[in-house]
Amino acid sequence: MSNTPVVSLRNVTKKVGKTTIIDNLTFDVPKGEIFGFLGPNGAGKTTTIRMMVGLMSITKGEIFIQGHNIKNEFEQAIRHVGAIVENPEMYKFLSGYRNLVHYARMVPGVTKERIDEVVKLVKLEDRIHDKVKKYSLGMRQRLGVAQAMLHNPSLLILDEPTNGLDPAGIRELRDYLRYLTRTEGITVIVSSHLLSEMELMCDRVAILQKGRLVDIKPIHEFIGSDEQSKSYLIEADFTDAAVEAIKQMEGVKEVKRVEGGAEIVTGRERIPRILSYLMGSGIDVYGAHPIKVSLEDRFLEMTGGEQVG
Repeated sequence: MSNTPVVSLRNVTKKVGKTTIIDNLTFDVPKGEIFGFLGPNGAGKTTTIRMMVGLMSITKGEIFIQGHNIKNEFEQAIRHVGAIVENPEMYKFLSGYRNLVHYARMVPGVTKERIDEVVKLVKLEDRIHDKVKKYSLGMRQRLGVAQAMLHNPSLLILDEPTNGLDPAGIRELRDYLRYLTRTEGITVIVSSHLLSEMELMCDRVAILQKGRLVDIKPIHEFIGSDEQSKSYLIEADFTDAAVEAIKQMEGVKEVKRVEGGAEIVTGRERIPRILSYLMGSGIDVYGAHPIKVSLEDRFLEMTGGEQVG
């Protein structure tokens, strides 16, 4: 994956009257990455996306797409972008193919071969000549992505692309976006209120709150890995005496009884000693595994419990 940013935001600020909507936002997104945008309602996600695609002016700061400043090189910058802000709009009485042909007429240089290519990319070959009104929501989203990709963009921006999709449609879209980044090297910026999906979909996520960047990390650093986890569930028939004894062990920070066992906060290297003690005390042990923090847990922790939206 290249380290050269496809997108760079530098001290981007948006004010409406005396109210600051976006406050000094700075981050980079490299090639071939799925970058997630998270935040509570009113955090500024859609405002930032609208500034990136030129639908809203920037009060202060700069946005660069493939090195072009969105303010004074708009045409050069936006030619690298394909975007769906809210829902893709299609002519439902036309076939998927006729919709793409209609859009291609508005974009210089899009050939019939390119239309066929994007249809194959979004895996709609079998249904492309059906009328859009017969499409599922997942198929319409894929057709929207095909439309956004007709001009060979290097950046795909999707605002709430999973809205209205059933679980199968969400998985379909997620798998497709990962396929695009891995095979085509396209960069994807996506916002969503479905934290579980963002956890599965994204390489990195940025969390916004009240227009400010709270944190930005690779997804595995937000949720931790087995090796990083410091909380373990040990399934065993704990006695009060065993709980007290483990609390006194070196390196054990916390022991909490739960149904079926106990949650123990300690280092990974202490687990064998704890298990040896339990079994040596005649206590049946049924399992032990790290407790991984979900993206939702981390999000709520960082935003003080505000709901994503």
